[in-house]
Amino acid sequence: MFFPSVCATPLERFCFVFLLLMVYSFLGWCGEMVYCSLGQRRLCEKRGFLNGLLCPIYGHGAIVVLLVLDGGCRNPLLTFLLGAVLTSLVEYLTSFAMEKLFHMRWWDYSHYRFHINGRVCLLNSTLFGLASVFLCHVASPPITAWLAGFFVSGVGVPLALALLAVYLVDIFFSVRSAIQIGDRLAKLHAIQDELAGKLEAMKAEQQQAMDLQRQRLEEAVSAARLGAEERAAQAVQAVQSKLEPLAGLSAGLSARLEAAKDEAQQKFQALCDRQDFFERRLLRAFPSMRSPRYEEALNKLLEYRSIRKK
Repeated sequence: MFFPSVCATPLERFCFVFLLLMVYSFLGWCGEMVYCSLGQRRLCEKRGFLNGLLCPIYGHGAIVVLLVLDGGCRNPLLTFLLGAVLTSLVEYLTSFAMEKLFHMRWWDYSHYRFHINGRVCLLNSTLFGLASVFLCHVASPPITAWLAGFFVSGVGVPLALALLAVYLVDIFFSVRSAIQIGDRLAKLHAIQDELAGKLEAMKAEQQQAMDLQRQRLEEAVSAARLGAEERAAQAVQAVQSKLEPLAGLSAGLSARLEAAKDEAQQKFQALCDRQDFFERRLLRAFPSMRSPRYEEALNKLLEYRSIRKK
């Protein structure tokens, strides 16, 4: 029942499923844009992992529901419950796989009251269940008949193959951008570690200078107390001459500290400014993105982008 009778060959069936994926991915993207725009009370940034007007996770969820439920259960309530479970499973596995592949959490529902590891939440599962009822009992029959018309006219296979080529190119650029973001965060983290190491070394050096300065000052006080009055001034003057180089050393450390901070800031800005259009778009598309490995680097990157936009 899932495939129309005009799709007899394996290639035609593959192309039919792919066109369904495209249609539902586009409809899912439209729904995502409307939902997020209403939540923000303004037109939100373009959503989705891909650069095109698609959210494949919705398309895959729709295909899974249609295949597993064989077009839908007779009882809409059962369609709602099973659809919510199936689509939530797709979302959870997608979140888990993308985090393992790119070492980033692309969305996070931890701020919702009812969620599972921040990957799925009750609100979205409920909406997915309602969408499954609409898909199976309202949208699927006319969309299936509409797509079957492409195969009757002989357009279905070439159309699907052409869209597949564009789809694969989009996946390539999107995956490349995700990998580049991960590499950039690793380099930003390395810059932070390098600066932190320099600061620790300078702090240790400064502490040694302060300890030496304190020791010599104590020697000066002791010499002044033990010496005769006529020799006290000479003792103090001698120790002061010993302390002057230490004051210069402290000033030199401060200058080196500022130079290290400036160097790290320049490296940071140069690394952030080298982001291409696809990386910036991907960051805008997932405003709640988190990086378990490089959380601080990601926050600084997003903060820098926010300042640059102003």
